[in-house]
Amino acid sequence: MKILYFAWLRTKIGVATETVEPPAEVATVGALVEWLKARSPQHADALANSKVVKVAVNQEHVPYDHPLSPGDEVALFPPVTGG
Repeated sequence: MKILYFAWLRTKIGVATETVEPPAEVATVGALVEWLKARSPQHADALANSKVVKVAVNQEHVPYDHPLSPGDEVALFPPVTGG
């Protein structure tokens, strides 16, 4: 599974992308975020407030209960405003 980090999430975690193989019990976006928090103190800090972390799976915005598949591309980013 490919994880993409954007904006200040990328800065706090220290990488733009990473490839991970979460355990089988990580079946939803919310479970993935919780699992990622345990990867490092940087992940834990960046992902501490899930209310401000938005998620897209395969380039489609999804809620935290969205199911995951091993080949998914998951993007994590802060809220985006436009103008």
